[in-house]
Amino acid sequence: MRALNFYSANYHSQLVCRRKTCTIRLGDKTGKYAEGDIVWVTVGKRFAQKKKIYTAVIDRVLVKPIAQLTMDDLQGENPDLTSVDDLLLFLQSIYDKSLIPSDIVTVIYFSEIIE
Repeated sequence: MRALNFYSANYHSQLVCRRKTCTIRLGDKTGKYAEGDIVWVTVGKRFAQKKKIYTAVIDRVLVKPIAQLTMDDLQGENPDLTSVDDLLLFLQSIYDKSLIPSDIVTVIYFSEIIE
């Protein structure tokens, strides 16, 4: 089973409250995640222990330039985001590199599986 892992501790509360419905990852991740995949949603630093929050299904996988992200994409990533510029700053802090609106991202929508 694959994991959809989130490094930042900021995500933990959003995931627990189910406010986060998608993730925006830099680059084309269609080789790693596909619609219908079952994944564990986890939180934890790279190469460290992870905490499983819940099991989810990947509902939709979209690849597009950052400039073409919709408000649904932004709000699914983080309900506090209000613009693509906000997302650019956020992604730059996560990936520790400069990004431009034409950079490609993968938007992965997921939903919890109630067991």
